[in-house]
Amino acid sequence: MFTGIVAATGKITHIQPLEQGLRLTVTAPGLSLKDVALGDSIAHGGVCLTVIGKKKDSYQIDVSKETLDCTVGLDVLNGEVNLEKAMRLSDFIGGHLVSGHVDGVGKVVKFAPIGESHELVIEAPKRLAKYIARKGSITVDGVSLTTNKVKGQRFSINLIPHTVEVTTLKHLHPGARVNLEIDLIARYVERMLNL
Repeated sequence: MFTGIVAATGKITHIQPLEQGLRLTVTAPGLSLKDVALGDSIAHGGVCLTVIGKKKDSYQIDVSKETLDCTVGLDVLNGEVNLEKAMRLSDFIGGHLVSGHVDGVGKVVKFAPIGESHELVIEAPKRLAKYIARKGSITVDGVSLTTNKVKGQRFSINLIPHTVEVTTLKHLHPGARVNLEIDLIARYVERMLNL
């Protein structure tokens, strides 16, 4: 589990093709790896992946073809990714509970400054739109955010300067694709109502 509060950004510095996926080397100078052990989980742009090798300021992860088929950003050499280590039960939850299981890929419709902040408008896949609520939680490329407006498949978010500065969201532009994870509660509510 994660909170959607990005701890650092890293870069994919090496990509090795595997039979059914990729092995990535991620350089993460801003992320302390002292307490990261082999087998630990780190979220990469919202995708929970397992550490299989580690050096002082870099580590390796394997990404399956299945994960590559339903996410974006993990197959780009020198691509920047938002990073967050898995939370401990004693950690402060500054965002919301995030599983690291991307539900789909959205498309940026608008990313523009409004005063000190930025407005981000995303079009979600139709099958996910019903889970997105005004003033609800959503994860965009691993960042826990609150929706301001929702209309059909589109939703808008206000990004404060700090969030833009310390995450990869600063690189967004109309047409960019982003990993989306809907709120866990919405998933379970739907399941209970449809039993």
